[in-house]
Amino acid sequence: MPGERDDRLTTDERAELAALRKENAQLKRANEVLRTASALFAAQLDPTRPK
Repeated sequence: MPGERDDRLTTDERAELAALRKENAQLKRANEVLRTASALFAAQLDPTRPK
């Protein structure tokens, strides 16, 4: 049909994208927590290890 665009996201695709972005942000936060905890535990196990 003239005037219609087929390059836009559908409602379902938009919802999925929002959910994936939210999940990605949560995973990034979890990774940062794990990275920090890992460094802390490593420092406790080997006090000579540089921080």
